[in-house]
Amino acid sequence: MLRISAGSVHPVTAPSIADGAVLVDERGKIAAVGPAATVAAPAGARQLEFPDGTLVPGLVNCHTHLELTHLAGRNRETAFARWIREIRAMKDAATPEQFSRSAEQGVRAAWAAGVTCVADTGSTGAPLEALARLGGRGIYYQEVFGPDPAKCGESLAELRQAVGRLGPLASRHLRLGVSPHAPYTVSDALYRAVTDYALREGLPVAVHLAESREESEFVRDGTGPFADALQARGITVEARHCSPVQYLGRLGVLERATGWLCIHCVQVDEADIASLRDAGAAVAHCPRSNRVHGHGTAPLAAFRRAGLRVGLGTDSVVSVGDADLRAEADAAGLVDEDALRTLTIEGARALGLDSEIG
Repeated sequence: MLRISAGSVHPVTAPSIADGAVLVDERGKIAAVGPAATVAAPAGARQLEFPDGTLVPGLVNCHTHLELTHLAGRNRETAFARWIREIRAMKDAATPEQFSRSAEQGVRAAWAAGVTCVADTGSTGAPLEALARLGGRGIYYQEVFGPDPAKCGESLAELRQAVGRLGPLASRHLRLGVSPHAPYTVSDALYRAVTDYALREGLPVAVHLAESREESEFVRDGTGPFADALQARGITVEARHCSPVQYLGRLGVLERATGWLCIHCVQVDEADIASLRDAGAAVAHCPRSNRVHGHGTAPLAAFRRAGLRVGLGTDSVVSVGDADLRAEADAAGLVDEDALRTLTIEGARALGLDSEIG
């Protein structure tokens, strides 16, 4: 067992404890919290003492791309659609060994920044492998792409194959989920197929949604750089005459999205927010990434008024340069107790893990 004492213990969901201590059992679960004098160390327990320190729960990063850690500072493209194409080209040029090292570097950087749980999206599986190898905690969402409806079956088969390969790595501390990437990379048919698959298999789902003006233009008008790129590949693009959130609603997947993690949600209005709330979805708020790419600012206050579960995410270090989750709280205008709650228990709630961490 492990006993940690500190000048102040801050459980977040309970009042701070001056001269407090925490006892952790062999499974890594907290067995006791209280004044140091009341939390005894069992025989043979390891003890750590921080008389001048403050002990808080580990931080929860609700959106990362750990497999891209090695690309930090390498993409200077400013136009978002071209930035995404550049990322794709860089990924295509990388080896499995590079992704493995990159993901491990990302996990260690997260730990160094106080993050003990991540919600990661990726296409290589390297982040889940790194988390399992290093003993980390989190959710890994295996991405699936497929804007061509004619290739829906092929895309779904690739996803099922990846989930089958990675499934044995899932554990009590590590969950495996799926991520139909975004409205401009996933067809109607694939959204529905992945939703059905996730529900059958009990897999958590994450989706990039309402991130950029370009995405909104693509969905609403069927124009813009994302439409141009798909049409150049011979893929038909239709104007949906609605917002990205409304689009998922019309597809019949949003109302089945209980527990979905919707990443970004910058380009939303009150009706969209109500739809997300009614669906039981949560939001991963990434203010620094949104600012870097010029997407705007997600309406955090409106999310909270509506009762949405919201956590903070750093997105990839390619966008923001580091894994500093506290900087996300600063960028979101959060301070003191509000910041700490959002970095810990609110992030855990957004991921559906608040009964275990936070």
